[in-house]
This record gives sequence, C-alpha cells and structure tokens, in this order.
Amino acid sequence: MPDQQQKFATFKALHDGDGAFVMPNPWDAGSARLLSAMGFAALATTSAGYAFSAGKRDSFASLSREEILANARAIVDATDLPVSADLEDGFGTAPDTCAATIKAAIDIGLVGGSIEDATGDPDAPIHDIALATDRIAAAVEAARDQPFLLTARAENFLWGRPDLDDTIARLQAFEAAGADVLYAPGLPDLEAIRLVCSSVSKPVNVVMGLQGTAYSVAQLAEAGVRRISVGGSFARAALGALRRAADEVLTQGTFTYAGEAMPNSEAAALMSQDRLENRDG
Repeated sequence: MPDQQQKFATFKALHDGDGAFVMPNPWDAGSARLLSAMGFAALATTSAGYAFSAGKRDSFASLSREEILANARAIVDATDLPVSADLEDGFGTAPDTCAATIKAAIDIGLVGGSIEDATGDPDAPIHDIALATDRIAAAVEAARDQPFLLTARAENFLWGRPDLDDTIARLQAFEAAGADVLYAPGLPDLEAIRLVCSSVSKPVNVVMGLQGTAYSVAQLAEAGVRRISVGGSFARAALGALRRAADEVLTQGTFTYAGEAMPNSEAAALMSQDRLENRDG
C-alpha cells in the first residue's frame, strides 16, 4: 500500500489538475472498501454519516474528537486511497485546540481535513471572522511541512445566515491565512458557486446531496469547482434503502428487496483483508 507521503502527493495532484473530481464520503470501513473498489480517487469521512451509524445526532455535543478520529482511522486502514476528514470545529474554540486536532489527524494517517467556523451555539452560530481566521491560521501552522491539505469551511448558509458577501470575505481571509482548499456548504445556486470560485484562487469544494438543485459534475466543473463531496448523503441513502426494505416486510410481508441487495459473495470479497494487500495480484 502507498505510504502517507505518497497518498498526500496523489491527493494534492487531484486538486492541481483540471476539471473537478468527486471525493465521496464513507461512514465506516465497509463503505470505504466499497467506494475504493468502485474507482474513486480519494475519500472523505463524514461526521453526519458516522453519527447516524452510531445512533447519534451530528452535533458538537454528541461527537468527541476521539470518536471522530477513531472512525477516520478505521477508514484510513480500510483503503489505499487518500483520506480527508471532517474535523468539525476542531473540537474546541481556541486556535491551539484546532492545531492539536490537525496534529492528531496527521498522526493517524489522514492527508487532509476540514475546520469549520460554526460554534455549535444556536444563539451565536458562527465565530467572529477574526477568531475564525486565527483558528485556520493555527491549523495551517500545525500542518506546515506535513503531508496534509487543510480545508477551511465557512458555514453561514448551514446556520441561517445566507450572507454571500460575508461568506466570500471569510473564504478570502482563510485563503490569506494559508488554507489549501476552501468550502462553503449550502450555497444556494450555481451562480453563487460560480461567484465563490471566481473570488478565490485556491481550489473550492462543493457538497452535493443536500436539499436543493442537484448539479452535475460537468456543471460544477464549468462553474470553477475543483472538488465535490457528498457529505452524509450516501449514508442517508443507505438508511433510506434499509427503511424501504423493512417497510416492505412489515407492510406487505414480502422480501423482494433482496433482489437489489448486494450478493453475500460480493460483499465478502469486498471486505476481505487480502483484497487490499493483493489488489494488483
């Protein structure tokens, strides 16, 4: 398997190329193995997907740094692809805490991760821009000369603050602080995405699978997007399939859902430890 430095080089090259690439979000080792086998070039963790699998809500109060990093480590160990992590708010307000989170992420083999400017406080959901930028600067310093790409997230549109000008100002401040990738989840339309991309010089990540218009990879690439993730939507799709199967059994007493299920032999092959070790054999 490639080492961390090789994975980082692959991951960085994906951001430096032309067009847009899709970086899907597995929520555990099994989903990571499936997505790796399908031909994606990189993976990212999802705090929402992990939370759902653990029977929790996706919130700062319910997910600890130790849990998130343990889940990320399981995904890193399950694939030979580069893995970036959803590191939420850095698991603390202080810039030094964000830096410690980045160092811990590097230590477990991650080659990327995101820090957001949300606070988890519904009365004041977004950090002041000066503090938010200091937090990104501390994370950048922690990743300096390490095999790690830092993504800085501006969360306005997820927290009832649809202020595009402020969002762009935050992304520009994060870029100036040294962030490698910029990300504003929940942008309302393609024109807003296009404006964000044209307002910064670093690669921009856009998430698909949320509510709203589902733009294609080609449309997003044309707008200037470099990286596309899916957040917790793959995990929610899996939960939707489970609910449909269970509903069929409960309400109809039939089991036709099994016809669309992955065969046991195929699932077993995907989960085999030997698969990654001998994928070129």
